[in-house]
Amino acid sequence: MWKGGFAGKILRVDLSSGLLKDEPLKQDLALNYLGGTGFAARFLFDMVGPEVDPFSDKNVLVFASGVLVGTLFPQASRHVIAAKSPLTEIYGEAHAAGFISAELKFSGYDAIIIQGRSERPVYLCIYDGKPEIKKADHLWGKNTYETADMIREELDDREVKIAAIGQAGENLVKFANVMTGFHNFAGRTGMGAVMGSKKLKAIAVRGFGSVKVADMDGFMKLYDELHERMLSHPYTPDRVKYGTTSLVELMNAIGRLPTYNMQQGVFEYYEEISGERLRELYFVKPHADMACLQRCGRIVRTGGRYEMFGKGPEYEALDSFGARCGVRNLEAVIYANHLANLYGMDAISAGASISWAMECYEKGIITKEDAGVDLSWGNYEAVIQLIHDIAFRRGFGNILAEGSYRASRIIGRGSEKYAMHVKKQEIPAQDGRAQKSMGLAHVTAARGADHLYAFPVLDEVGFEKEIRERFGEKYLPEIAERLNPKYKGVMVKELEDFNAVVESVGLCKYGTVIPPVFFYNDIARALTLVTGIQYTEEVLRRIGERIVNLQRLFNVRHGITRKDDVLPDRFTKEPMPKGPAKGQIVELDQMLNEYYELRGWDIDTGIPKMSKLRELGLEKEADLMRNQGIAIQN
Repeated sequence: MWKGGFAGKILRVDLSSGLLKDEPLKQDLALNYLGGTGFAARFLFDMVGPEVDPFSDKNVLVFASGVLVGTLFPQASRHVIAAKSPLTEIYGEAHAAGFISAELKFSGYDAIIIQGRSERPVYLCIYDGKPEIKKADHLWGKNTYETADMIREELDDREVKIAAIGQAGENLVKFANVMTGFHNFAGRTGMGAVMGSKKLKAIAVRGFGSVKVADMDGFMKLYDELHERMLSHPYTPDRVKYGTTSLVELMNAIGRLPTYNMQQGVFEYYEEISGERLRELYFVKPHADMACLQRCGRIVRTGGRYEMFGKGPEYEALDSFGARCGVRNLEAVIYANHLANLYGMDAISAGASISWAMECYEKGIITKEDAGVDLSWGNYEAVIQLIHDIAFRRGFGNILAEGSYRASRIIGRGSEKYAMHVKKQEIPAQDGRAQKSMGLAHVTAARGADHLYAFPVLDEVGFEKEIRERFGEKYLPEIAERLNPKYKGVMVKELEDFNAVVESVGLCKYGTVIPPVFFYNDIARALTLVTGIQYTEEVLRRIGERIVNLQRLFNVRHGITRKDDVLPDRFTKEPMPKGPAKGQIVELDQMLNEYYELRGWDIDTGIPKMSKLRELGLEKEADLMRNQGIAIQN
C-alpha cells in the first residue's frame, strides 16, 4: 500500500440522478496506471464502448490528477480531461496545467468520473472535501472568464479553482475546450462540448488538505537537486523570456512553420507575428503554474480596436491564427486567441478550420456568398468574425464548428483534400515534411493529429547529447537527423511511452522532454520517495507502454486500424515547395513499419498482438475484444 502521493479516493458523479459517491482508489489501479492519462485510459476502456455517442448520457467524462501533483515536485501541475471525443469519435483527451489539479488532491480526490446528463445547467462544486451539484442556469450563456468570476463571487472565495466552458461548449462546437484557470485551457478533442452536452457548465474545487510524502527529507534533497538542474539548463532563460512564442522564428528557420493551410513551411511575414515582436510591443509579464520553473505563460496587453489584457497566445495560436491564415497583424492574432479563450474553443482546430476555408476560397470552391465574408489570405477581420460565428453556430460558422473534416464533407466540391486532419482532428503547427518524426507522431497519437502525445522534439534542433543518453549510440547519427526517416519509429515509440508516464504523474513536458532535464530515473526516484513504493525505470517503462496499448485497444474497438494511421496527401505526395525542407515528403509507410515492429503490433493492421498484450498484463482486454469479433494475432 502507498504511504503518500495518492489522495486515495475517486468521486463518481451521476448528473442524471444527482448521485454523488466516494470510492476508494484501488491499489492495482494506482500501481499499474499512476493517475492522469493512465486513469483516463483505464476508465474509458472499461466504461465506453463503440456504441456510445459522444453527446449521449452514456459518455463518461474523466477529470484526473497525477500522483506527483501537490508535492511541489518541479513542473508537477498537470491534469487530464478525457471522454469519447465528439470531434474524432475515438479516444479523446485534453491536458492543461495550472492549480486545479493540486486543488483536487487537496480535496481528497485523485479523479472524478462524471456520467449521465443533467436536464438543466449545473456545476459541480467540491468545497473542503464536500461535493455538491449546484444550479447553473444563471451561468449559461456566460463566457469562461465571466463564469469563473461569478462562481468565485457566489462561493465568496477568490481561491476557488475552476474548470469552465464558454458558449462554444454550450453550443456543442466539436472542438470546444475547457478553461481550467484564467491562463490555462485543456484544448483538444472537444472536451468542452462533452461538458456542454451534459449541461455541466463548470467544476469548482477548493481543498484545505495536503498531499502526504512518505520520505520528506529525501524528497526535499531530490527537489533541491532537480530545481538547480532545471534552472541551470541553458534552455531555461529563453523559455522564461519568450515562452513558446519564440518557436515562430525557430520553426520558420527550419521550414516547419505551417503557412497558408500547410501549403508551405515558411511565412514571408513571420517576423511580424514573432515572439520577439510580441515581447517588444505587448508583453507584460510571464505566468507560472504550480511548481513551474519555466514560466512559459505570457500575460499581454493590447490597445485600440483589439484591446485586451490577459493570457497571450502560445506558439500554436500564433501559427493557427497567423501564418496558417496568412495573417501578419499581430494584434489581431492576439485578439483572435483571446476570443477563443473567452468562448472556450481550441485555437488549433479553430484556426485550422478557417485556413481550410481560406484555401477553398482561393481555389474557387467556397465563395463569399457561401461564407458571408471575404476569405482572402491575411484577412484578419474575417478570422475574427468567424470565431464569433463558430462559437454561436451562426451562418458559415455553424459549418466550421463541426471541424474541417466534417465541414469539407458538408461543402464537398473537392474540398475534402484541403482538410488537414488525422482521424478528423486538425493537424497542429508542425509540418512532417520538415521534421519526419513529427509526421509519424501525428498519425500514431491516440487522440488524432497531435504533437504532444509523443512530442518528438529532440531532433527538432539537435539535442544530440540527450539523444545519445536516451537512445544510445546505435541509432546515431540518423535518429538525430530531422529530415531522415530512419529510426524515427524508435524515437516516437519511446517518447510516447515516456510521455504517457509524464502525463500520468502530472508533470509538464517542458522540463521532461524539452529542455530534457528529467527522465525515467528522476521520476522513479520521486515516486519512491513520495509513495513509499519502490519504482524503477523498468517499472515505469512498462506502465507507459501499457497505457499506450490500452488507448490503442480503445481505438481498435472503435474501428481504428492501419488504414486510419494516414496523413493528407499534401504531406506524403506533394514535396515541400520552398524553404529549408524544399523537396521533402513524409516517408510514412517506412516509419510506420518500423514503429509497428517495435510496438509488437501487427504490421498490416496496426492492432497490438496477443504476445505484446500478454506481456503488459492486458490479456483479458484482448480476450474481450476477440469475443467481440476483433482479430488479434498471436
